Amino acid sequence: MANLYITEQGAVLRKTGDRLIVQKEEEILLDVQCNKVESVLIFGNVQFTTQAVHELFEHGIEMALLTRTGRLVGQMTSPATKNIELRLEQFKQYWDETFRLDLSRIIVTGKITNSMNMMRAFSYNHPEISLTPEMDQMQSGIEDVKGAKDINSLMGVEGAASRAYFSGFGKMILSEFTFEGRRKRPATDPVNALLSFGYTLVFNEISSLLDGLGFDPYLGYFHSVEYGRASLASDIIEEFRASVDRFTLFLVNDRVLKKEDFYKNPKGEGVYLTREAMKRYFSQYETCLNREFVHPDSGERTTLRKCFRLQSEKLAAFIKGGNRYTPFNLEV
Repeated sequence: MANLYITEQGAVLRKTGDRLIVQKEEEILLDVQCNKVESVLIFGNVQFTTQAVHELFEHGIEMALLTRTGRLVGQMTSPATKNIELRLEQFKQYWDETFRLDLSRIIVTGKITNSMNMMRAFSYNHPEISLTPEMDQMQSGIEDVKGAKDINSLMGVEGAASRAYFSGFGKMILSEFTFEGRRKRPATDPVNALLSFGYTLVFNEISSLLDGLGFDPYLGYFHSVEYGRASLASDIIEEFRASVDRFTLFLVNDRVLKKEDFYKNPKGEGVYLTREAMKRYFSQYETCLNREFVHPDSGERTTLRKCFRLQSEKLAAFIKGGNRYTPFNLEV
């Protein structure tokens, strides 16, 4: 099953039987069986009927509402699968400072390691571009993680490693685009816009998975509790950020997207994908998340999307007293 992205402004999501219909005026843009859809993402001015929402809930299909430019507004989910036992353990472990710090160290180490793995792979293919200073700083960050005494100091270590990483990330762009550092809210250049958009999509998938498994997505361990933020999804996405970064490099370095595929917000400083470019992006995004590879731990064939679920399930087991949590290992 796959995600259904609805970006056509003025379209309406309807249902007929067990099928979803996307219609604009008298034209049927899409007709798909519900059992082939994992989730529905609606961008901007797209309407939907109550009957369509009922059909989504009956099939356990999540629906996310986003702005036209890709900012997550909210999610709608069926209350069918609520694992109260897991939530009780999740809240219990939250008050255990030792557990929180231990898990947070694992999360940060996984994030930095995956970022370094991506940089090493790039350096192997492009030995003329030196990323040694940045990787040395990140390696120091991994050592500093071990000595972090609390979450706040760990946040500082993660922040320093991220700054070093994004300093090197700009060197890995081999096209007409430039990158002078991470900029968000709003993204001020195409590369930052792609990074933010990719993080949003993955964040939404992980948040939906956590909710479906019975977690409270808003109670995290590394990221503090903050009104309206799915902090647990913010925890899990850290080890997958390098995957989004790698995908972004593919889009710009392989000229899948060009400068003319972006536009500036006339009312602000933000930079966004055009409508046609966004459709191309979604096609590549689905290909990326569903591409099979051999899992470095199990040796079985898997996909990045399946790994979102695997990591969420591993976290559930760890919270309930099972095997120690291990982060996703990006091998590129």
